Amino acid sequence: MLELHDAPLAPLTTFRLGGPATRLVTATTDAEVVAAVREADADGTPLLVIGGGSNLVIGDKGFAGTALRIATSGFDLVGTTLELAAGEVWTDAVARTVEAGLAGVECLAGIPGSAGATPIQNVGAYGQEVSATITEVIAYDRRAGETVTLGNEECAFSYRHSRFKADPERYVVLRVRFALEDADGLSAPVKYAETARALGVEPGDRVPLTQARETVLKLRAGKGMVLDAEDHDTWSAGSFFTNPILTDADFAVFHARVKERLGEDAVPPAYPAGEGRTKTSAAWLIDKAGFTKGYGSGPARISGKHTLALTNRGEATTEDLLALAREVVAGVREAFGVTLVNEPVMVGVGL
Repeated sequence: MLELHDAPLAPLTTFRLGGPATRLVTATTDAEVVAAVREADADGTPLLVIGGGSNLVIGDKGFAGTALRIATSGFDLVGTTLELAAGEVWTDAVARTVEAGLAGVECLAGIPGSAGATPIQNVGAYGQEVSATITEVIAYDRRAGETVTLGNEECAFSYRHSRFKADPERYVVLRVRFALEDADGLSAPVKYAETARALGVEPGDRVPLTQARETVLKLRAGKGMVLDAEDHDTWSAGSFFTNPILTDADFAVFHARVKERLGEDAVPPAYPAGEGRTKTSAAWLIDKAGFTKGYGSGPARISGKHTLALTNRGEATTEDLLALAREVVAGVREAFGVTLVNEPVMVGVGL
């Protein structure tokens, strides 16, 4: 294991923000990951697990403890069964499944981060979520002191949530297993309306896998959601807020607020989210509350390509970012009575 002290963490995040860690350990095998976790737990040392750093907001003071960077590797494909080491680069793994002619994660192309983070957040985009293809997650259970295998149902997946996110101090993901589909080179049925329009097909149709992946990459790039060191619109954590899910009663109140603010003909986005619940669009809320693309004059601003991404223009601090996030949350709450919730994990800070 590589060990550094007073180690900068900002370069390990897509925001490029945050202070140093007291100690940074880089583990390249599952055994090294487990050993580092056990050592920290035995000493009572605070532990921060870092994969691709695409979903982290680290405070300017850094992290007083051990930061464990998981850099394990392993892409094991047998038939339609795929096992990924937690440290595998997710977007590269997606590309390899498409090259292999297997469907199930092609619309998750271009998402930054590591494979081990995908079940934690139940990563999803453009009509696909990893929960639809994950069969098992192999993780180190810090409470039990042993490696365990959790089946799909045990992972308790829901919208951008899971058992791992609900109890972040308990599990460290080591490997993830997926069941993909051999559809003779075709994608899974296209579910997302924007993707279907871009492909020129109807929802439910299948298209060649490479076409599905390339279309999603173009859509993401147009929103600044594909990493590019030269483009500050991509110095972000992708979507900073989750889409609010409201009860029927809350949605009715929200709908009335929309009409009051925007006019009787205004209709907010609404998607079924289970019995008695409706999901609306955080991006729409942000835009209609007056926070348009490029909003801000400081070193942290809303992306010029997508209102849902908060970005570091190059000289920002974490406090600059949080000040912008708080302004957006307060503005949306005042305009529509809906409180936005951050999607990235906060380390040493909060909204």
